[in-house]
Amino acid sequence: MKKYIIKRILISIPLIIGITFITFCLINLIPSDPAEVALRVNDITPTEADIHKMRELLGLNRPFFLRYFDWLWKSLHFDFGISYVNTNRKVTDEIARSLPVTLKLAGVSLVMIFGMSIPIGIFCAIKKNSFFDKMTRVIVFLGTAIPDYWLSLILLSIFALKLNIFPISGVNSVSGYILPAFALSMNYISIYVRLIRANMIETLEQDHIYYAKVRGLSKKSIIFRHALKNSIHSSLNALGMSVVKLVAGTFIIENIFVLPGIGRLCVQAVFGRDYPIIQAYVLIMGVLFIVCNLIVDIASCYIDPRMVEKEV
Repeated sequence: MKKYIIKRILISIPLIIGITFITFCLINLIPSDPAEVALRVNDITPTEADIHKMRELLGLNRPFFLRYFDWLWKSLHFDFGISYVNTNRKVTDEIARSLPVTLKLAGVSLVMIFGMSIPIGIFCAIKKNSFFDKMTRVIVFLGTAIPDYWLSLILLSIFALKLNIFPISGVNSVSGYILPAFALSMNYISIYVRLIRANMIETLEQDHIYYAKVRGLSKKSIIFRHALKNSIHSSLNALGMSVVKLVAGTFIIENIFVLPGIGRLCVQAVFGRDYPIIQAYVLIMGVLFIVCNLIVDIASCYIDPRMVEKEV
């Protein structure tokens, strides 16, 4: 078990380093001169002298690898530089202001995903081909097909504008997160209902479930102690990717519901050509993806030790 965990951690380290290098390269491959952009976004018409001075200030005249290692060292200390648009604010401050909103939105979405997909998926597997199962499959199909932005507009028009049950926007209360979280999680709920249902049906048809029934175990014990445990671990890898997708995919939802999260911050940075914020966003999402998958791999080996034997 320890060898497996150490192996996964050692594999993750070069991947994270690779992400940092790719992130730095992508920003430096942009044809625009960052020094000129930094001046123009502040409504300054730059002269050659101004551009040269800004390049010196940003360290753009130094060799590529020297700039990369300097940026990497600062990033390790959560120093992503100064925002081009708000020159009196650090990128770290902008992210620290926006990230909690996104994490709350993702957290509420995860609660909805777990709270709805697991029980619905289990019930559909137990009541296979029943009316409830058939209706759920129709709803799940629609939930997978409807885009997030369209569902967001439908939810806003019905529950916020017409019925006035939830606020149109705002993060001052939990109710402000309900509609955007549901719009964000609907696609994932649909996917996991189908996944858990399929895994449960497959598991319930296996021999060890048959022998459990022969031994006289209760239906509740068979479902939750045997079938569910063997079915849920196959969904964990998909969950690891979903966490990052939830956080990275919030930019559409945050802009529709006017939530001041990191997704909205990134969109504003793209339109404002605020490269340091874009760079920090890409780096955080990349590292978060690796870390989440590492956590899921470790959790999976505890849930199903057979995975360790296969790897070894």
